Amino acid sequence: MKSALRTHEKTTLALRSGILGLALVLIGIGLLRQEQLEVLQKAVRICLECIGIG
Repeated sequence: MKSALRTHEKTTLALRSGILGLALVLIGIGLLRQEQLEVLQKAVRICLECIGIG
């Protein structure tokens, strides 16, 4: 029983580490493509529309 639990814990840790690594890679790609600037521009447009300026 303990062995199965440890295997489950190791699998969970490996899965979490893999997802975290993938997330960091995708964030890095987005930063290299300067996607954050597009997101900021859209946020500003939405904000200005909400207050009635844009």
